[in-house]
Amino acid sequence: MSKPPDWDETLEDLEQRRQRTLAMGGPERLAKHHGKGKLDARARIDRLVDKGSFREIGSLVGGEVAADGIVVGSGSINGSPIMVGAEDFTTLAGSIGPGGNAKRYRIAELAVRDRIPLVMLLEGAGFRPTGGHYGRTPTDLLAQANCSGKVPTVGAVLGPSAGHGALVAPVCDFRIMSAAGAIFTAGPPVVRESTGEEITKEELGGPTVALPSGVIHNLADSDEDVIDDIKRYLSYFPPSAWSYPTPRPADETTAPRPTPELLDIVSRDNKRVYDMRKVLDVVFDDPNWFEVQPKYGRAIICALAHLGGHPVAVVANQPQVMAGSIDADAADKAAHFIMVADSFHLPIVFLADNPGMMPGSRSERTGVLRAGARMFAAQTAATTLKLHVTLRKAYGFGSMVMSLLGFDSQVATYAYPGATMGAMSAAALTRATNAEEDLSAKLRDAELQASYRSAENLGFDELIDPRETRDALLAGLQRGLFSRQVAAEPVSRTVILP
Repeated sequence: MSKPPDWDETLEDLEQRRQRTLAMGGPERLAKHHGKGKLDARARIDRLVDKGSFREIGSLVGGEVAADGIVVGSGSINGSPIMVGAEDFTTLAGSIGPGGNAKRYRIAELAVRDRIPLVMLLEGAGFRPTGGHYGRTPTDLLAQANCSGKVPTVGAVLGPSAGHGALVAPVCDFRIMSAAGAIFTAGPPVVRESTGEEITKEELGGPTVALPSGVIHNLADSDEDVIDDIKRYLSYFPPSAWSYPTPRPADETTAPRPTPELLDIVSRDNKRVYDMRKVLDVVFDDPNWFEVQPKYGRAIICALAHLGGHPVAVVANQPQVMAGSIDADAADKAAHFIMVADSFHLPIVFLADNPGMMPGSRSERTGVLRAGARMFAAQTAATTLKLHVTLRKAYGFGSMVMSLLGFDSQVATYAYPGATMGAMSAAALTRATNAEEDLSAKLRDAELQASYRSAENLGFDELIDPRETRDALLAGLQRGLFSRQVAAEPVSRTVILP
């Protein structure tokens, strides 16, 4: 009679297979990868998740090809579960085979099922040439798109990311790149074959291309810095659209306080430039707020901050850039940011100080009206709490996209005394109408009195002293949050547009 199988032999076989997977592309390829100052796929995951929390899925997929070129599974960040995938560039350049595609689909599917964030760490060559074809096989991008607006999604580009794999980043809510990253539809060899153009990966899709184009939101120096920024970003969000953001514990930073510093920061002279970032430093709990897309559409600041301990999204005009005029890039950036904030129930604070949409032929050629309409549609459709402050000026459509519009479901609307508003500034109206000097003076006086006339007709809930800014916003926010007397539900929309 033959001897029954022994568990020791079976488990030894399993362990050998696991070790082959853990070896990734082998010592030489790993050493070369580390020599470039990069973390490998598994080290990236270890940096992202709480120690000991990672549980791998599909470790044996791919057989002799370790994990089929992508390490995926679940873990936690500060105790909160996430799903994560990390392309392994040391294994067949992180290319996507049938097994890898299935793993990518699975973690996106589980992210929605379990209502937890999805993080993708990208460095791969796109679909692997296999000689066969996939037939009627679901692509991972279907599951990825299904995450949109339901769970927070983050894409990090930590090396060259090409083809199908590169499409993962643009459909994520937040996209961040390391200095070594590059993202493109097709790499230099394909470009050379298709167009004859000789170009490097960096010239094709490195930070100097990906940030100005808006494909990538933020840049960090190293793998470690990128991963730390991902954790910061996610700290502002709930796990899914079925829950509300979690406030910080109360401490001295979350308490009400006057903001006398704003009298020095925000000049009464509308022509004097100031830095809106300094306003954010003073108004919100601490100056350690997180800016999204700081190098793109710089006339608007989009940021994540805390007000009274509550996570909020901030959309603020930046007078240092084109006097705060809103161009197409700024409007596109703000529209996407507003949709993300609304999807995950972050209250939005609008800080307005702009002379309107950017005029001129160059601006029109970039589609400023289309972009402005997109921003307007995003903010007026938003169902989350909205609070508005006009600091000095808000004109025309530029005021409307910043939520300065009656019956727009704001929780609270405020303005500083002397704030100017209308279809256009007095100076512009004078030039447009060729007004005489006495009429021009009347127009300027009417402009200066605009905030009082508006207040007399409840154009704002209240005119406030700049020193009351934080306390007014905090009181409005706390009152508005009381409306959350039922469980959170996803916003009714198909996807967040990239």
